[in-house]
Amino acid sequence: MKTTRLTMSQALVRYLAAQHIRRDGVENPFFAGMWGIFGHGNVAGVGQALEQYASHFRYYQCRNEQAQVLAAVAYAKQRNRLATFACASSIGPGASNMITGAAVATVNRIPVLILPGDIFAERIQAPVLQQLESEHSQDFSVNDCFKPVSRYWDRINRPEQIITALPEAMRVLTSPADTGAVTLSLPQDIQAYAYDYPAEMFEKRVWQIPRNRPDAAAIQQAAQWIRESEQPLIVAGGGVHYSDAYAALEAFTARTGIPVCETNAGKGALLYDNPVNLGAAGWTGSDGAIALSAEADLVIGIGTRFSDFTTGSKTAFAREGRRFININVAEFDAHKHSALPLVGDARAALEELDAALGGYAVAEGYRARARACNQAWDAEVHRIYNLEHEPMLSQGEVIGMVNTLTGAEDTVLSAAGSMPGDLHKLWRTRSHKGYHMEYGYSTMGYEIAGGLGVKLAVPEREVWVMVGDGSFLMMHTEIVTMVQEGLKVNIIVVDNHGFASIGGLSKAVGSDGFGTKYRYRSETGHLDGETLPIDFAKNCESLGAHVIRARSREEFSRAIKAAKAHRGGPVCIVTEVDRRQRVPGYGGWWDVPVAEVSEMAKVRAARAEYEAAKKRETYY
Repeated sequence: MKTTRLTMSQALVRYLAAQHIRRDGVENPFFAGMWGIFGHGNVAGVGQALEQYASHFRYYQCRNEQAQVLAAVAYAKQRNRLATFACASSIGPGASNMITGAAVATVNRIPVLILPGDIFAERIQAPVLQQLESEHSQDFSVNDCFKPVSRYWDRINRPEQIITALPEAMRVLTSPADTGAVTLSLPQDIQAYAYDYPAEMFEKRVWQIPRNRPDAAAIQQAAQWIRESEQPLIVAGGGVHYSDAYAALEAFTARTGIPVCETNAGKGALLYDNPVNLGAAGWTGSDGAIALSAEADLVIGIGTRFSDFTTGSKTAFAREGRRFININVAEFDAHKHSALPLVGDARAALEELDAALGGYAVAEGYRARARACNQAWDAEVHRIYNLEHEPMLSQGEVIGMVNTLTGAEDTVLSAAGSMPGDLHKLWRTRSHKGYHMEYGYSTMGYEIAGGLGVKLAVPEREVWVMVGDGSFLMMHTEIVTMVQEGLKVNIIVVDNHGFASIGGLSKAVGSDGFGTKYRYRSETGHLDGETLPIDFAKNCESLGAHVIRARSREEFSRAIKAAKAHRGGPVCIVTEVDRRQRVPGYGGWWDVPVAEVSEMAKVRAARAEYEAAKKRETYY
């Protein structure tokens, strides 16, 4: 057998460069490169290997270990999980910084390879700098914390172990059902050890992504249930995107007339003006989606895991005796709510289900009602877009101007705070991949790092990141990476002087926004003094971005146009909004417990409302 003598790290980089993926006859490299920050735990191993093979496998420099994983998640999500990055760090704090990113990947079912440096396998040096010691075991490090947030985890204690570990990592990374974060923990001495690796390990390998088909009997049963229903409803989730099932869903709904509501991950499954598109589902849903969800006698989930936002904490689908059909590649999700499971690829399942239904269609009155809901919701969106709120803009107006003044093929991105709920309701999706939301983990700090990842995934598109001031302050340093790489990303920094989303939630549970405003501590001992004078524009400018301030509707409109015309690196538009002018709710509910006893009258009143609403919760 022909062998090649390499360090473990050199073999790792060469193997990753040789991995490709194919679906529907389209083939591409699976890894776009590797993000990394170097320290004593990886500079002589992975760092040396990346330098040696820099012309074959691209290295990207980031500013924060968590941010590099978030950028990789966004890249893979925008590429429908058909490509991703590896992310490397030193040991200790560098490694543990990536744990949140691993959780984001696994919760959202997005493939990312995480390569944290680890303590010496030979142990004679212990305790080394940044080592977590345990009196219970020497086979223990901070990297064990990755286990619950990884779909696959391994520690490479001998250089030859990667011969079997890497194919297992790829199996999980390319799985339509079981993907997420894959963590290979790399002791710093093993990274530099040499071994005679089989030469065939570095030959090109193509991983075929299957379109698994549901059981034929289950398809026939599902068709029968649909024919028996009077008010069926589709809940479109992220699986529609990952399966590239847009055309199949459009054809299926055009023929059957079954209305569709979309989760945050599924938004864009249908374009906003499709007559059967009811808009957002669940707690942050449109009034039409909420009304038809309550009346549906059959709920057809497509690629959704039915989070509590989608189900309104198990209150949204209120009709007695309603049934569920779940189309999902993951058996775990397909069986939720005692559903009839169609375990398989969304596109393949829709095509087979459509054929099994023959000429079935809903009653014309039900189709007309969906069309009326679509038109009524568009009128409500138009109203919020044009409030002309004074003296400051409202967040709904900011969303409206970005949506109206940008291109149909542009992509908007957000993740946390009040912005995801408002975008879910209000954004008019004009292209299927024009809406990118990380709301499985709702990670504060995802936005700017995510915008970087999306731009790398679709360099031909304009990317518009919408981030609140609270999330901005948690992680914004990847603006520097955008400058370094010459990447044009448009960042809208919405200044509402604190955590507006949780401030509103605080009021809803009877409190008064405690701990959610950016204010000085006053003589009372509370944080209720003057507003902190944070200058976000200067902050962005100091990192190398082109900055535009916008204080009015006219200035904001000009800022969007100027950002579109800008050539070069990132653009930051900073605008202040009135946190009190909120986008209304439309009848959905979300279970957030209220204190059972309190001296505060507003809390007691909120508790009474909570107890009444909680009676609507039910097991499906």
